[in-house]
Amino acid sequence: MTTHLRAACLIGWPAAHSRSPIIHKYWLKSFGIDGDYRIEAVQPEDFATFIASLAARGYTGANVTIPHKEQALALSDADARARAVGAANTLWLDGGTLRATNTDVEGFINNLDAAAPGWDARTNEALVLGAGGSARAVLFGLIERGVKTIHLVNRTLPRAQDLAQQFGACIKPATWDAVAGLLPRAKLLVNTTSLGMKGQPPLTLDVGRLPAGAVVADNVYVPFDTDLLNAARQRGLVTADGLGMLLHQAVRGFALWFGRTPQVTDELRALVVADLTA
Repeated sequence: MTTHLRAACLIGWPAAHSRSPIIHKYWLKSFGIDGDYRIEAVQPEDFATFIASLAARGYTGANVTIPHKEQALALSDADARARAVGAANTLWLDGGTLRATNTDVEGFINNLDAAAPGWDARTNEALVLGAGGSARAVLFGLIERGVKTIHLVNRTLPRAQDLAQQFGACIKPATWDAVAGLLPRAKLLVNTTSLGMKGQPPLTLDVGRLPAGAVVADNVYVPFDTDLLNAARQRGLVTADGLGMLLHQAVRGFALWFGRTPQVTDELRALVVADLTA
């Protein structure tokens, strides 16, 4: 064990629901690092002051969640990925400079790679549901991996059109009533909305309209087996769940704060699942 304790935290409002401490404390123990990962519930009006005092509070960096991601971007030296996504979820101190990135992109893509190897070689058209912050990271990742056509469906068309303007001509905005007609063309379906999340309305669509060999990804992880994923598995389709994305997005932050690159293992996943189902 090292003698100098290093610490990172999750900053959110609210924040108590987060499973990030389970993930990072598991990795700290696995590497034998004398460190800690804590939750900090910080109101929006206090966020700027809080991150300006990270070092004084003993932190080497932090995860940032709702509603602070846009503020984190504006108040830090953010990389190109965070600027393109329009939000930062990971902060770290580099000397006297507060730097930022967005690991939701690699969280989504690396989880997809793990669940459905070679998906990108088979995907010329994708269908993404929702046009919020999570969708931005998904769009960035899909474009980076060469998906040529991405149908972006949102209940309010102007929001989808705004993202199409930002990300380029490969984004095809559409309203919710277009979903049934788009499903047969989609080799990848991604839900970035809160529909299907515990306490939220269900996500109702017919996965039977998807082509054979399609992949279905759901960013919701409470519950980790959503109705969408269960319906896709019953049809024999490959799925990627939101819990996998949560685990994979945590990897680079840990590496930045603690100097070791962890692995997403079955043991870690089982630990988080046990907590979610307790």
